[in-house]
Parts: sequence; C-alpha cells; structure tokens
Amino acid sequence: MSSPYTIHTSTLFDPKKKAFLTNISVTVDPKTGLIVDVYERTESDSLKNGAAEGDVDLRGKVVMPGLVDAHTHIFLHSYDERPSLIQKRDESIPERIIRATHHVRTALLAGCTTYRDLSSESMGEMDAQIRDCINRGLIPGPRLFVATRALASTGSYEMRTENHANGVCYPRGGEAVDGVDEIRTAVRRRIAAGADVIKFFADYRRRIMRYPPAQQHPYIPSPTHPPKDPNPDYLVFHQEEIDALVKEANLADVPVVCHAGTIEGAEMAIRAGVVSIEHAYYANEALFKQMRDKGTIFVPTLAICERVHAKRFNEIMEQSKIAHKLGVRFAVGGDTGTYPHGQSTRELELLREVGLSWEEVLEACTVGGWEACGGDRSGMRFGWFEKGCRADIIAVNEDPRENPRALRRVDFVMKDGVVWKRDGKAVGMVSDDHQWDR
Repeated sequence: MSSPYTIHTSTLFDPKKKAFLTNISVTVDPKTGLIVDVYERTESDSLKNGAAEGDVDLRGKVVMPGLVDAHTHIFLHSYDERPSLIQKRDESIPERIIRATHHVRTALLAGCTTYRDLSSESMGEMDAQIRDCINRGLIPGPRLFVATRALASTGSYEMRTENHANGVCYPRGGEAVDGVDEIRTAVRRRIAAGADVIKFFADYRRRIMRYPPAQQHPYIPSPTHPPKDPNPDYLVFHQEEIDALVKEANLADVPVVCHAGTIEGAEMAIRAGVVSIEHAYYANEALFKQMRDKGTIFVPTLAICERVHAKRFNEIMEQSKIAHKLGVRFAVGGDTGTYPHGQSTRELELLREVGLSWEEVLEACTVGGWEACGGDRSGMRFGWFEKGCRADIIAVNEDPRENPRALRRVDFVMKDGVVWKRDGKAVGMVSDDHQWDR
C-alpha cells in the first residue's frame, strides 16, 4: 500500500494526555512514514458499514504508539543460554550478526518500533551497520539509536583473563580512554563511526581480577577466603573527564548516556548533563532529587535486576518507588538482550509493580523513550499521535489495565506507516513463530 490510509480505533492510548480515548482515527502516509491526520470520529463517521477499502479497522482492540525500549543490546542473547563473556569469546562474527537479525525482527513483532542500543558488545560499529540495514529495508526491525562502543577508562570495562599478559584475551568490548584529550578524540571517533548516542561507564569492577568469582581449577571451586565484596564498582573517570565527554558530544548535538552503579558516579554524570542514568542500583533519595531537578531520565533496568540481582531485587524496587514518588522522569528499558528479545514488556510490568499507573508506564515507554533517544535531537518525532510524527502504531487484544500481561501478545504492529504484523501474524515475512508464553 503506497497511498495514505486510515487506522480506525475504539480505544486508543494518547501518551501526551496520559489517557485512553475513544473513537479516534489516525491517517498515515506510508511514503513518508508519517502521521498526516488524527481526529475523533463524529456520529456521521461512525463506521456503521465498516471501514473503507484500504483502511485498517482496529476497533475492539487497545491501540497505542509503538513501544520504545530504551536499553537494549542487539548482539546479546539471554544470559540463561550463555554468559556474555562466552558469547563474545566463542561466537563468530557471522553468528552474532545472524542472531542480531533475528533479535531485531523478534523485537519489532513484539511491538518495539524503536530500540536504543547501548553498546555493541565487542562488535565494534556493527550495531550502526545493522541500523542502516534496517533503514534501507534489507531486514525488518525497530528503529535503532546506537552507541557503537561504550567508553570507559583503561582497566575497567575491558574483558580480560588471568593470562591476558601472554596474549590470551577476549575481543575488545568498549573503548578504553584516559584523560580529557583522549576522551574528546574518542567521542569524535564514536560519532564518525555512526553513534546516535554516546554511552560511557562512570564506574565498573576495576579490580575484578584480584578475587575472580570462580577459579578454573578442577578441585578448588572458588577463592578460599574472599573479601566481603569481591567485585565492587569503583569510579573510572574524574569529573573533568566526564565534563569533557558531555561537552564534546554536545558539540555534535549527540546525547550522552551513563551506566552508573555507584551514587558518586551517577552524581558526576548528572552534573555533567547526561540525558539518562542507567541502572543506579544503589541510588538514594538525594540522588533522585538531583535527577528530578536536573531533568535527568532514569532507566532502572528492573527486568535484568530481577534475574541477576535477585538478593537485592526488593531493595532495588523500593529505590524505584522513591524515584517515582519524587517525580523523577522514567524511560523504559530492561537491558534487553541479557534476557530474551521479545520480552521487553516485562520492564513495563515491573514498573507497574513499582507504583506507576498504566498511563504513566505507557507514557514512559513512548514519549519517555523518545526523550531518552535525544528528543528533537534525534531528528524525528515518535511515540505519540500527532501530525508529523512517525506512524508507529501497535494494538493488543486486551486492556493492560485489566490484564497486566496484555502487552505480551501484540496483535498489530506498524512502523513508519508500514504494517509488519496483523491479526497476530507477521506481514511480509516468512513466518512468525514468536509468541511470549503467558
């Protein structure tokens, strides 16, 4: 279909109003990929005789903008299948590219029309190249905003073994940079390589090799006398380095994203002016007040915390409750890829458990996601229904306000005015085997 046509709804979620509206129709132009009109149907437009030929009738379903997953890794698959270090070490480049092709297809069919991919996980600039393949129509997938290599200091976010001095090492993950001058150059290099966002680590497990979590010895399973915290996070940059990083990115109008485990690391990043803080596993009220006052977006990645930080998960959930109570801006991203692509909506379910209403959760996963991608700095508008916005529309058969797991089965997916899924089946693809089991 190449000419404009109209999507008719009976229940539509408007994230700008944070409300479910009735009898709204949306006209889209697949040539431009944009919404060209949004209107409320009158009595004379009641569709008593059904939708016009070529239009799409989504009445009886719950319609909303396409979801934005603000923290993903397209080159990773679930840690339950294989730890990330083993994926990077043992899986060939072709295998990881083929996996990523499946991952982005699965994500799109699950209702994610935009992915913010926060580092290529030892795949260099290939996330930017996958993005371009999607944009050229070679493969189906969400709109990607990519970081390419994440930045960190020497000896921090670098994969290594106890024998790395003899050349036994893993593929390079991020980019190690030290000092203001190196950081400026690295940011320029990331942008030249195709990064839409710059991601850096404010802290990481710098001293990991002193007390490795497991020994490769046939009879001794672990260190005999480990310290209380064998794997702590430490700061990896000084304030002037982070300031220079953000300032350099701003020169090219590129937003900066910060991985922060420690309060100190998050505080430094917020002062420098990052767009979002990822994780913040040890945040407190003072930090959240600083984020609120500065307008920094919080991406708590609860879905992966649920799996890998089970001992502290209740505490992490309580921290997110404090953030919500204080009015911190949320975006939705679960660190998808560390758990299966296609299950991004688990993060929405957990935010609902934190105390956000469904209206707040869906707004954070649409408009909030757009803001996390840079807002107008991204070069386009998506995540809500308005003339000139990208025509990203999904529909589910049940109301999430009545069934919290309704978003696990997406019935309809449109991205840029093109329908990719209809009546629960893929359109224009060989098959659609993905359905997340309830």
